[in-house]
Amino acid sequence: MKLNESYLNDDIKGIDKLDTKTLFKKLKETKDQRIREILIERHLYIAEILSKKYANRGIDYDDIYQVACIGLIYAIDRYDVDKGFEFSSFATPTIIGEIKKYFRDKGWTIRVPRRIQELSKKINNAKSVLSQNLQRSPTIKDIAEYLDSTEEEILEAMEGSKVYTPQSLDLTYDSNGEDKDVNLADLIGEEDAYFNKIENNDFLLRAMEKLNDMEKKILIDRYFNNKTQVAIAEELDISQMTVSRVEKKVIEKFRKEMKKTLE
Repeated sequence: MKLNESYLNDDIKGIDKLDTKTLFKKLKETKDQRIREILIERHLYIAEILSKKYANRGIDYDDIYQVACIGLIYAIDRYDVDKGFEFSSFATPTIIGEIKKYFRDKGWTIRVPRRIQELSKKINNAKSVLSQNLQRSPTIKDIAEYLDSTEEEILEAMEGSKVYTPQSLDLTYDSNGEDKDVNLADLIGEEDAYFNKIENNDFLLRAMEKLNDMEKKILIDRYFNNKTQVAIAEELDISQMTVSRVEKKVIEKFRKEMKKTLE
C-alpha cells in the first residue's frame, strides 16, 4: 500500500511534515482524503509489525498484511484525536481484531461450526491459565469445569481444532531404533484392493441374473472351476462347439452390461 504521489502537490507537501495529532485534527475538520492517505502510509509500520506476529500459522504473510492494512484504515477512520489516546494504542487492538477474525473465518482447512472455533480458542487460553494455577497439565475435566462446558463439548472442540493446521506429508517420525525415519505419507492407508473385488462381484451377480441355467454353468465351470470346454461338453452331453458358442454369447452379454454400467 503506497501513497499516491499525485496527491503530493504543492499545497500538501507541507502538511506531510506535520505531527500525527495535528494531521488527525485537520482530517477531522476537512475530511481531506490526501491527509488520510498520509496517515495511512505513516502508520503502515504498525500493520507490518502485527502481521509478523501472526506469520507461519497456516496463512500467507501477504494475506495477513493486507488484512492488517484494512484494520489500520478502520482505525484511522474511527480514531477521535480529541479523546486524548495515542493512535498506536487505539489502532493495535483494532488491527489485531481484524487479523483474528480473518484467521477464524479463513484459517481452518476444513470448515467447522463457529461454536467449535470459538470454544477451541477458549480451550487454548484455559490451558495456559490452568497450567499455571494447577502446576500441571489440565485434564479434560479441569478445562470443562473452568469453561462451564461438558467434557464432550471440550473433546469435540479439541478434535475439530486439528483441522486448523494440517500436518505435512513430509513430516517424519522416529522409527523406534530403526535406521530410517518414517514419513507421514508412509503411514497413510492405501486403497483397499478388496474394494474393486466387491464391485466386480456385484457386477457379476447382477449380470448372471440374466443368464439361463446352461449359460451360468458354462461360465462358472470355465472361469471359476477352470474346466476345459471339452470337459464341460462331455458333462452336459453337448458338443464342444456348442460350449464355445455359448461362452462367446455370455461374454458378449457381459460386455453389453458393462457398457450400460459405464454410461
